[in-house]
Amino acid sequence: MTDIRPATHADVTTILRFIRELAAYEREPDAVKANEASLAQALFGEHPAAEALIAEVGGEPVGFALFFHNFSTWTGKRGLYLEDLYVTPDARGQGAGRALLAHLAGIALDRGCGRFEWSVLDWNTPAIAFYRKIGAVPMEEWTIQRVTGDALVQLAGRN
Repeated sequence: MTDIRPATHADVTTILRFIRELAAYEREPDAVKANEASLAQALFGEHPAAEALIAEVGGEPVGFALFFHNFSTWTGKRGLYLEDLYVTPDARGQGAGRALLAHLAGIALDRGCGRFEWSVLDWNTPAIAFYRKIGAVPMEEWTIQRVTGDALVQLAGRN
């Protein structure tokens, strides 16, 4: 059975390990720039930017979910955005991912959110199949736009 609990400061090392494992799975092993200090500040600092949950089986961490609130002007309500969901390979298929998503859905309802959403890589067919099975639908007409690095600096007029 999978237990879900809120992450604590003591989980930062585990969360960072899971983030690195997720990056490797997503074919971007060198993309992680986060470190324990930046994660601790983002999750447990004076103004937390996000929250995290830990999935455990037999008291051992097997996965995590990192999430934050966004806002929909159309619904007039905040939403819950899942940034990362990761379950270790050995624990996949045993209910940890579903337990994390169900827990997050409960948080969304408890907090009056109008939406619970996330992104998935288009090649990640096992995840997509799982998401369809739980009732998630793709936003076919929408594409994510991103500005980073030099383009972000230039857009802000700070070059």
